[in-house]
Amino acid sequence: MTVWRGEKETTVTLGGGYLLPTREGRSIPAIGLGITMKTDGKSTRDAYSLFEYAIPPETDGPPPHVHTREDESFICLSGRLDVHLGGEDFTMEYGDYMYLPRDVVHAFRNPYQEESRVISVVSPAGLERYYQALGDLPPGPKDISKIKEIMADFGIVLQLPPGVS
Repeated sequence: MTVWRGEKETTVTLGGGYLLPTREGRSIPAIGLGITMKTDGKSTRDAYSLFEYAIPPETDGPPPHVHTREDESFICLSGRLDVHLGGEDFTMEYGDYMYLPRDVVHAFRNPYQEESRVISVVSPAGLERYYQALGDLPPGPKDISKIKEIMADFGIVLQLPPGVS
């Protein structure tokens, strides 16, 4: 089995599985967060993908959006994270788990002074291809119409508040 340790592809097996220490895996520079892919659809027969997010202090995550194809789960590893889910606001802290079902608007941000770290399990797999498509955009200011096009390709719908473009 091939996995990523840091920026290096490597093979690690333990009876058919593998171990990746914290913050190790394939880094995907997609949405201004530290996204480390721990496993993808190839490894899980498309059942799920799993990411470790590092959200810097005082950083907004993605704007409100809806996934039409997959469910997400968050587990807070450190810090705190504010999550907007289906019209309600929550603050996740160490050890907290949150289920974010498909077809429900959500967003998250870290308004705090310390980094937040979250494990995200996405089922079924496929969100890794979305992140990679965003990561492949040229550096510099992003064209929102291109981002919306990529989102649509992956069944994700931007849900900006009225009057915001």
